[in-house]
Amino acid sequence: MTGTWLRIALFLIGSAVASVAAHAETMVLRGGTLYASADAAALPDAVIVISDGVISAVGKSGDVKVPADARVIDCSGKTVVAGFWNSHVHFTEHVWHNAGETPAAPLTQHMQEMLTRWGFTTVWDLGSDPRNILPLRKRIAAGEVAGPNIFLAGSVFPKDGHPAYLPADMQLPEASTPDEATQLARSYMDLNLDGVKLFTGVYKGNKPVVNMDPAIARAAVDVAHAQGKPVFAHPQNKTGVETVITAGVDIMAHTDPSEGGYTPEQLARFKAQGIALIPTLSLFTTVVLDPAVTNRLLAATVNQLKQFSENGGPVLFGTDVGFTKLYDTTQEYQLMHRALSERQVLASLTTNPARFFKAAKKGKVEQGFDADLVVLDGDPLSDVANLAKVSTTIRAGHVIYQKP
Repeated sequence: MTGTWLRIALFLIGSAVASVAAHAETMVLRGGTLYASADAAALPDAVIVISDGVISAVGKSGDVKVPADARVIDCSGKTVVAGFWNSHVHFTEHVWHNAGETPAAPLTQHMQEMLTRWGFTTVWDLGSDPRNILPLRKRIAAGEVAGPNIFLAGSVFPKDGHPAYLPADMQLPEASTPDEATQLARSYMDLNLDGVKLFTGVYKGNKPVVNMDPAIARAAVDVAHAQGKPVFAHPQNKTGVETVITAGVDIMAHTDPSEGGYTPEQLARFKAQGIALIPTLSLFTTVVLDPAVTNRLLAATVNQLKQFSENGGPVLFGTDVGFTKLYDTTQEYQLMHRALSERQVLASLTTNPARFFKAAKKGKVEQGFDADLVVLDGDPLSDVANLAKVSTTIRAGHVIYQKP
């Protein structure tokens, strides 16, 4: 299957696609309260000017000249922040199959339901078929489909590590030796994918968890890191977490609901190695029917998030949406707020991922930064649930969602 992906994808990316930002209209957001970054003071009655997909001016109303030909969006009574990142999504639902040929309208509509109406301007897809996602990304860049900037990671599973929650007949890229992991990771780099995701632990239902050998994980990490690309990991238990540390993985794609908390030794290694965490707390409300079990899972994962954050580790927002159908982000914000402040939750959506993934022109609303912005109906620092009350989502100077 990997060879097929490679042949198709190299054809798809054979020619560069011009950025739609080059053709973006001049736009002004006027009258809202601005938080230029997660730790910035509020700027009331702000004016933000966008030209050619870039923020060209920011200031208080009356201090910034509004171009005569600009499209003005009235943000009075609203709050403006930087565009959101969702660092754990999947484009695996049926609507994304054959995304290169499907009419654009249903793709844009589902993109709104799943991502853009929740403010996401950049996402990490942690394991989908490149034959669907590479052409989808190309169509978004060309302006055919309104959607976020998509980064894509290729998956590596351990031998016999087929998760219980995936169809039994689904062919998965498994590695039983370090050499096989190296070959898989190199194939993803040849596809020009943006990273690698390792299943360092695989849930097998009523069978024991299958864990990835650290040497196999390390082989894939070495290939990705040689090209300056990050590696995510899905740990399922303490052994999977230990492999994350030993192999030099960059980001844990989930908290670990099977463990009560991280050990002091693990926390020290996380900090020393600069490992980031995507909590995906709301995911654990969808996997069992027993409320008592759900509450135990949430207590464990919220505790891990609190430990990790208080230890100084970077927290990245992510929901595993696409695998789950829980598009509404309200619950994730509220669960994260059990461990984090409102500003910390906002940082997980904006400044943290921009810094971690070295996106120097994203994550803040400042002159010269990419025009990725979200207009909210309420102040997220007064109620974290307001982060889900999106009025307008703008990516690269284009409105990709506007509330009816």
